[in-house]
Amino acid sequence: MLTCQQLTELVTEYLENRLSFTDRLRFRMHVGMCRHCRAYIDQMRQTVRTLGRLPAEEIPPEVRDALLVQFRNWKRQ
Repeated sequence: MLTCQQLTELVTEYLENRLSFTDRLRFRMHVGMCRHCRAYIDQMRQTVRTLGRLPAEEIPPEVRDALLVQFRNWKRQ
């Protein structure tokens, strides 16, 4: 079974249906027993819905490039 921390690291893949069958099963087992993680997933779903309603806005190229560097290096840190 997953820990709460592992679940938070996998939540995006879960919401995008990108988990393997085994990981999805482990994820759902944890959620079934952890009310805090259920609340967290509900909050994430609401966040995705809310952000999906915002109009697209241009990001200056230098800001976009800096963000991409940070995201790519995030797992390495």
